[in-house]
Amino acid sequence: MKLVFAGTPEVAVPALDALIASGRHEVAAVVTRPDAPAGRGRRLVASPVAERAEEAGIEVLKPARPRDEDFLARLREIAPDCCPVVAYGALLPKAALDIPAHGWVNLHFSLLPAWRGAAPVQHSIMGGDEVTGASTFLIEEGLDSGPVFGVITEGIRPTDTSGDLLTRLAFAGSGLLAATMDGIEDGSLKAVPQPSDGVSLAPKITVEDAAVDWAAPALRVDRVVRGCTPAPGAWTLFRGERLKLVQTAPVPDRTELAPGELAAAKNNVYVGTGSHAVELLWVQPQGKKPMRAADWARGVRITPGERVGG
Repeated sequence: MKLVFAGTPEVAVPALDALIASGRHEVAAVVTRPDAPAGRGRRLVASPVAERAEEAGIEVLKPARPRDEDFLARLREIAPDCCPVVAYGALLPKAALDIPAHGWVNLHFSLLPAWRGAAPVQHSIMGGDEVTGASTFLIEEGLDSGPVFGVITEGIRPTDTSGDLLTRLAFAGSGLLAATMDGIEDGSLKAVPQPSDGVSLAPKITVEDAAVDWAAPALRVDRVVRGCTPAPGAWTLFRGERLKLVQTAPVPDRTELAPGELAAAKNNVYVGTGSHAVELLWVQPQGKKPMRAADWARGVRITPGERVGG
């Protein structure tokens, strides 16, 4: 088939690579978000997908809005058979959805209908799921509600951050997306409607969502830290400034600390929660680089009974 691939961040690059390497389909063009300011100089930088497509000599389309008529006109000229999508980052209007004969097929990082929305991996970790996966489905105008072509499963490890899990799903999912394109082409795959039960939503995680509630149980605190790493980054307040929590670990045998209460030893830093303590392993003070929590604690000289949080 002739394909137009839509995607923007680094997590979409493995799928683009898989389609380029398949040899069975032609990636005629790539659709991605416009260049965005980045770094201290705030200079405009192309998306990872745009950079990869340019390396491969593939035409790159960067519409400000997918409903722009010049973009739609170019898409009609290319006349793709199907448009695979991975984390494109913009809503597609019906005028665009109607152009390819086989529609737009999204690789979504959850087992649909669970965790529909922008942050399925973060929510699966924060929700305490033990298994997640990826799904390919036909995009409709509803939120991740279209019929499903295929799924893969992936276990969630006790120490997984959302970055760890998303990386594994990006590579495993790239094979699923390529296989889905093959199945659509040869007619062996038919999309199956999603069940009406088991629907859960995964909206974007905001900075406010990433604030740690020390009155919550230790497992919940640890899940929030892992689910919000690397972005937007779990945090708490210490002496009126934000302290980012990069890595923590529950410590079931320490139950004497009150929620938010700090205890620093030579090589360890503990914080009380609503159940047992968690150990701070890596933190990032405001305006500084990540550091070992024990080094941070020595520098700030924590006093007995001092707390983090509001």
